[in-house]
Amino acid sequence: MIWLINVLHLSIKELRCALRDRTMMGAILVSFTVAVYVVATGAKSDVTNVDIGIVDADRTGLSMRLRDALRPPMFKPPIEMSAEDAQVAMDEGRLMFVLYIPEHFEADVQGMRSPSVQVAVDATAMAQGGLGMAYVSEIILRETLDYLRVKNFDSMLPTRSVVHVLFNPNSTTSWFTSIMQVINNVTVLSVVLVGAAVIRERERGTIEHLLVMPVRPSEIAVAKIVANGLLILLAVGLSVLLIVQGLLKVPVSGSLMLFLAGTGLYLFSLTALGILLATVASSMPQFGLLSVPVFVIMYLLSGSGTPSESMPMWLQNVMLLSPSTHYVRLAQGILYRAAGIDIVWPQMLAVAGIGGAFLVMALLRFRAMLARQG
Repeated sequence: MIWLINVLHLSIKELRCALRDRTMMGAILVSFTVAVYVVATGAKSDVTNVDIGIVDADRTGLSMRLRDALRPPMFKPPIEMSAEDAQVAMDEGRLMFVLYIPEHFEADVQGMRSPSVQVAVDATAMAQGGLGMAYVSEIILRETLDYLRVKNFDSMLPTRSVVHVLFNPNSTTSWFTSIMQVINNVTVLSVVLVGAAVIRERERGTIEHLLVMPVRPSEIAVAKIVANGLLILLAVGLSVLLIVQGLLKVPVSGSLMLFLAGTGLYLFSLTALGILLATVASSMPQFGLLSVPVFVIMYLLSGSGTPSESMPMWLQNVMLLSPSTHYVRLAQGILYRAAGIDIVWPQMLAVAGIGGAFLVMALLRFRAMLARQG
């Protein structure tokens, strides 16, 4: 009971310190409002307003038809140019696609001689390049069949695929990027906020004041986890309600309370990791250097940016030791697929277990650090 009372008083003290830190409060505010909105509306892998050039060596009705079919919003108005100019434009990165229409293209189509149309793609933008190539190929096929007055081409095929897109029918990028940006912000801020609090107290000497009080190292560490975790949890809830659902109009299918419960477990895990890193680092710059590779690995390999299934199996197994992998899965399951506790409980249990391991290591290091300070 005394332990809980001490943790409560220390948590209130930590909350007051955090609220007085204008830099951190500004970072939290911007991260869960402006950053979420800007990333969701600006970072897109869709084919939108793409520059495309056409080298038309045929100049017939069919080639003009292909040119006119490349319309906004996917493509900017096509630019007609010579083959030499097109190559220079591709080398300079001014065009993403170039369509090369050969001579006698229309005549060869009418004669059923299967002419080829070359499509050059700048694949440095991999996502847009791959999607755009599929769109251009589809446009060429459809326009050529319409020119030949071939109707109901799909019914002539031996098989027909019927595609049902679940959870995001229009493949709207902002539905995915907004939630993933919230998750990434949780990862960064939960580690930085509590780690910076530990190092700041150590550098300012205020941690010595705690050493003369009748409190245990575990009470100090848990109070930092509780206070900073509650602060970020509140920011996450408001961000999902006001920015993701309110401003961006992203439908949240599952239970927001269940998502916040999973987020609370993730915050417990990450704030414990933040204390652990802060006990390893001897200064704030060193803490920053330690944190950066942790953020990068958690972001790139957690499944929030790219599917974890595309990674090698051994790396997938290694990343199961990271709480971010399980948190991304439970967040996507709850918010996108309306998964309940009966589905996401393994991920929640994994996050809690990893957090417990981080907490034990952090307490051991924190107790040793306080002993050295004393």
